[in-house]
Amino acid sequence: SYTTLIEKKNQKNIQIESADYNIFIDSIDVKKIEYNGNLDLVKAAVKLYSTTDGFKIITQSNAPAGSGLGTSASMGVTLVGLISKYSGKNLLPGEIAEAASMLERKELGIRGGKQDHYASAIGGINYMEFHKEEVKIYPLKINPDIILELEKNLIVCYTGKSRLSGNIHKDVAKNFSNNKKETVDSIEKLKYIAECMKNSLMKGKFNEFAELMNENWTYQKKLHHSITNEYMNELFEIAFKSGALGGKAAGAGGGGCLIFYCDREKEHKVRENLEKSGATVLNFNFDFSGYQNWVIENR
Repeated sequence: SYTTLIEKKNQKNIQIESADYNIFIDSIDVKKIEYNGNLDLVKAAVKLYSTTDGFKIITQSNAPAGSGLGTSASMGVTLVGLISKYSGKNLLPGEIAEAASMLERKELGIRGGKQDHYASAIGGINYMEFHKEEVKIYPLKINPDIILELEKNLIVCYTGKSRLSGNIHKDVAKNFSNNKKETVDSIEKLKYIAECMKNSLMKGKFNEFAELMNENWTYQKKLHHSITNEYMNELFEIAFKSGALGGKAAGAGGGGCLIFYCDREKEHKVRENLEKSGATVLNFNFDFSGYQNWVIENR
C-alpha cells in the first residue's frame, strides 16, 4: 500500500483521495469527523495523528480490498507512519504497527488481530507470538534459495469475492470466549501448525510445508461456517487436480484470496487452470523492507 501526503501551505483544510475507489473528499474538519463507511480508515488516522491542517492524502493499494492479504492493515501502517511523521513524531516500526492496529480495533471497532500490522511495518518472514501485554517477533533467517523456491511455487489466487473479515472474527471471538470446544481446539491446533510450518520453512521441507497448509485449512474451516463456499471449494479441486500440493485461505477466508503451494513442475498448469476458471492469479514477491517513507521537496 502507498500513501502520499502533499503539503498545502496556503490552505487549512485536509483533502483525501482514494485512487482505488475513485473517491475524493475535498475538505475535512478534524474536530467534526464522522465515520460513515466512506474512507473511514483514512479519517481515523487523520483524526488521531494529525496535529496540523493543510495537506492532501492520496491512498493506493496493490492488492484488492477484502483479499485477505492485509490491505487495510498495510494501509493503516502507511497512514499512521506518514501522518505522525508529518506531525513531528518519528515512530519505530513496532510502534507504528501497534498504533495502526488500535486504529482499527479501538477507533473503528473492527475485530481482528495484530499480525497483519506487524508484518506490514516490519517486513520479512517472521514467527510471531501474541500475548495480552506483549508481542514477540522472531525474524526467520531463511536460506535465499528457499525463498526463491517459495516465490516460484506459491500461487496467490484472488477469487473475486470480497469479504469482511471483521464479521468472521467477531463470531469466532465470541465462540472462543464462550469456550466452544470446536473453536478452542481448532485455534490451539492452528497455533501448533504455525510452529511446525516455521520449522519446515527453515529446513526447506517443501512437501511437509504443503501438507501443513492443508492441515491449517482443515482447522480454519472449523472456525466458522462462512470461511469457505462452493466457489472456493471448486478452485481447490481445480488446483489440486492440476498439481497443487497444499492450500489454504489467506486471512479470515470467506472469499478473498487462496494460497496454493505447487509441484515445481506443475505450477504453470495450476496457474493456467485457475485463470481459465475465472479466478485471478496475483503476482507477488516477499518484501523484506517493511514500512518506508521518503520526502521529496518541490523545486
